[in-house]
Amino acid sequence: MTQTLSKSAETKNQYTVTWEKLPDDFKLPDAPVENIDQPLLAAALREALDLAGFILAPMLIASNFGLCAKVNDKTVVKAPDWVFVPSVLPAEPGDVRPSYTPNGEGEVPAVVMDFLSDTDGSEYSKKHTDPYGKWRFYERILQVPIYVIFEPKSRVLEVYRLWNSAEYELQKPDANQRLWIESMGLFLGVWEGEKSQRTGYWLRWWDEKGNLLLWGAERVEQERQRTEEERERADRLMAYLRSQGIDPDGI
Repeated sequence: MTQTLSKSAETKNQYTVTWEKLPDDFKLPDAPVENIDQPLLAAALREALDLAGFILAPMLIASNFGLCAKVNDKTVVKAPDWVFVPSVLPAEPGDVRPSYTPNGEGEVPAVVMDFLSDTDGSEYSKKHTDPYGKWRFYERILQVPIYVIFEPKSRVLEVYRLWNSAEYELQKPDANQRLWIESMGLFLGVWEGEKSQRTGYWLRWWDEKGNLLLWGAERVEQERQRTEEERERADRLMAYLRSQGIDPDGI
C-alpha cells in the first residue's frame, strides 16, 4: 500500500509512504534503552491494563518496539518507549513479531509514548528531512492520533492530539490533572510512589469514573485489607453478642 502525504506550505515537502512489512533478514537498529526507568514505566502501564482485563487478543501493546514505514523509498524505523495499537493482523503461529508496519499489518497505532531521559531530547525532534525525528515521524508520516511525552524526574506530562490530520496540539488536563485518552476509554495521569524498588513519578490509568487501575501488589493489599476488615467486623459482632449474654458459638 502506497500513499503520498502532502506537507505544509512551510516545508513544501512530499512524503511517498509505502506500507511494506520488513523482510525477515532486515536488521533492525540496535538502540539501547536509555535508562532503567523506561522499561519499568512501560511494564507498569501494561500491568494495570492486563489485570483490568483491558487487553484483548487483536491488540498490540509493546515497549521499545520498532514502528516501520518506507518513506521516499527508504525504510524508516522508530521505537517509541510504549505503543498501543487497537487491532493488528495475527502473526503466523510460533512467530515473534520483531517490528510493526502500520496499514500493512493492521491499524495505525492509537497512542505512542516517549519517556525522556536526562541527555536525550530527540523525542521532540521535528526534523522533516531524512533522518526524521520521532515527532515528525509520528505526526506527519504515521499520523498517530495521540503522542505522549513524559519526563519522569520532573513529572511533566504532555499529551498531544493530532489536529485535522495535520499537526499535534497540546491537550489541557482536567481538574485532577489527568488527560482523557478516547481510543482507550481511560484517563492518563501522574502518580507518585514506590514500585519495583523505584520511588518516583509514574504514569497511571484511571477509568471513566475516576477509579485507579491497580497493579498486582496493590490488588493483593486491597484484598488483605478487605479480609482484615471483615474479620474485625465479625469480632465486634461476637463481642456484642457476648455483652448481651448470648453465646455466639451456640447460635
